[in-house]
Amino acid sequence: MTSSKISPPARPQPAPGPDKYALIPAEAVNLLIKGRYANVFEWLGMHAHPSGARQVSVFLPGALAVELVNSTGKRSLESLQMIHEEGLFSGLLGRKRQVPYRLKVRYPHAEVVVDDPYRFPALLDATDLYLFSNGTQEQAWRFMGANHRVVDDVAGVLFAVWAPNAKRVSLVSAANHWDGRVHVMRQHPGAGVWEIFIPGMAAGTPYKFEILTPDDRLLPLKADPYARLMELRPGTAARVPAPDSYEWQDRAWMEQRRGQSHHAQPLCIYEVHASSWKRHAHADSDGERAALSYRELADDLLTYVQWLGFTHVQLLPVSEFPFDGSWGYQPLGFYAPTSRLGTPDDFRYFVDRAHQLGLGVLLDWVPGHFPSDSHGLALFDGTHLYEHADPRKGFHPDWNTCIYNYGRAEVRSYLLSNALYWLSEFHLDGLRFDAVASMLYLDYSRQHGEWIPNHSGGRENFEAIELLRDINARAYFNFPGVLMVAEESTAWPGVTRFIESGGLGFGFKWNMGWMNDTLRYLARDPVHRKFHHNEMTFSLLYSFSENFILPLSHDEVVHGKRSILERVPGNDADKFATLRAYYLFMWTHPGKKLLFMGNEFAQRDEWRHEHSLDWHLLQYAPHQGVQHLVRDLNQLYRQQSALYELDSSGEGFEWIEANAYEHSWFCYRRKGRVTGDEVVVLLNFTPTPHLGLRVGVPEGGWYYERLNTDAQEYGGSGAGNLGGLHAEPIPAHGLPWSLLVRLPGLAGLVFSRS
Repeated sequence: MTSSKISPPARPQPAPGPDKYALIPAEAVNLLIKGRYANVFEWLGMHAHPSGARQVSVFLPGALAVELVNSTGKRSLESLQMIHEEGLFSGLLGRKRQVPYRLKVRYPHAEVVVDDPYRFPALLDATDLYLFSNGTQEQAWRFMGANHRVVDDVAGVLFAVWAPNAKRVSLVSAANHWDGRVHVMRQHPGAGVWEIFIPGMAAGTPYKFEILTPDDRLLPLKADPYARLMELRPGTAARVPAPDSYEWQDRAWMEQRRGQSHHAQPLCIYEVHASSWKRHAHADSDGERAALSYRELADDLLTYVQWLGFTHVQLLPVSEFPFDGSWGYQPLGFYAPTSRLGTPDDFRYFVDRAHQLGLGVLLDWVPGHFPSDSHGLALFDGTHLYEHADPRKGFHPDWNTCIYNYGRAEVRSYLLSNALYWLSEFHLDGLRFDAVASMLYLDYSRQHGEWIPNHSGGRENFEAIELLRDINARAYFNFPGVLMVAEESTAWPGVTRFIESGGLGFGFKWNMGWMNDTLRYLARDPVHRKFHHNEMTFSLLYSFSENFILPLSHDEVVHGKRSILERVPGNDADKFATLRAYYLFMWTHPGKKLLFMGNEFAQRDEWRHEHSLDWHLLQYAPHQGVQHLVRDLNQLYRQQSALYELDSSGEGFEWIEANAYEHSWFCYRRKGRVTGDEVVVLLNFTPTPHLGLRVGVPEGGWYYERLNTDAQEYGGSGAGNLGGLHAEPIPAHGLPWSLLVRLPGLAGLVFSRS
């Protein structure tokens, strides 16, 4: 676009006389200037005229004069006649075929040369629209939303939005002074999709959609459902993303990931809320300490996680969301990494850097519901488009949010494409599906009469089940080696079973039962633990029914539940000792591991999303000790294949002593695939030590004491077994050999032969 300052001339008047509306009928003129003409492409742009010439019409509110010029902007082709003083111009060009042209537009204080959006043809592909309307579109973001295109050597942005019941949809932005009459979009009636190509639109430009309902109501301006960049709160507009230009440096990681089988590999995950892991030391003018950016997290967080020995980082949702207090679990920019922490390319850098450090990156994903904010998906075109119209299926009573209509094909394409978008565009290593139970059950959190049974009379949501299976199948097909994880809080059968066998097709499921039972046990006074021994053993009755991850997540340290450390009764020494023993139990129990940030150094306070973790606690030895223990547990876990190879098989676990409830101690074997590859674990959850505890083992020889949570470097008393023990040929617990073990109070031990 070229521009030059000119003096404001007198505003010209429309052509007088009876031929005032000769080029455009009066009725059409009236509708065009009022923004009530649905198919503006019928008049605007270049069209054949009955005379054989080409008619060009433009609507540019505020313009004084419009001249057609050639593509270089230097040669005049024709001056257009003002049809209406609002800025409607039209004229005849003595050509019989389409020719490229530009517009030289005179305004009161400037003259500009611009391209006419209405001279370009429809650009959406019929196959893409068919797949979208069929519910099988995997890459909707490549043509929906805002995408950079070059058409006839003209660079611009193609905008597309689904609004099948709208009477008119317009793109509004600063480029058209947020005037919905200017850039009315072209409708594809069969697909319900509207599109327009805007030449010269700059990256970063805010935009929204103005939608006119069939009953002539203008809705509040809507943000783009497919926006890949959004304004920072409290702004709600989408922004034109930058053209794709990021150069990934993680080829080696991506290639090795393709052949990875996570079920037989160590998997220990550090869960992070990116905005509160650590904040800048200095406060801003409002007294707030800013969160680290994606790029700063790539340096600080990832180095720390690598040092701790975790294999993966899992981020709470980063899809753009309006309310900080939702932690990202009520997203409105489902395709946009939050601008709180930087740009999409900054987020790509974070993932790229993780891969270079040998770390995977997982992302919390929220397909179960969305907020009802007026600029979002709710009543998007004036009708219940993305959500069910019946509140018994379309409204979530727990969170006051809308529930997706999983049976609608275009909504399926929206969700399917979104899952694959994060895996494709950001090289993520997997998704953790939030609140899967709320999707599976039609009566989830509802009383009798508040839900609608399925066609078989049951409470299963068949449409959601089909969608989950479809997403998992396509994710694993397109991105071999990724992790698809379900947070599913019920006993739904076959969450991690193959789809062909009737399962949902997830790779892993959070073991919420283990978490609830063991945390309840942890909070009991040691004197009473013997009456609740089964809370520690019950999980072994079902541990191999699914591929489980053991989670100590963010949900367990908020809303008055207290931190993990402060749930434990007793004095500080007992609290820390019990926590250390509990962590050893978690790391040696069948199932992969997930630990929320701050738990690795025993944060005392509940997690607060608006504050940094309490890093100052690491100046104190007990907190240092827990951090040191978690690091050593990760190292032990990754070194001892018996602790992960057979996580989902009963062959990998055997109780040595499960019934010592009177003294609240436990002993078990973890076994690998190779005979003799195993570890022996002992746990004592009372303060009373056992100085000569005979424990059965399968073979003779020397048993190394691989880890002792009562070691002084962890903050313990230093009591133990001097590095190891010789097995004696004395049978115990049904095994031919035994160890005479010193088991400290509130402690755990790990022995292995190699």
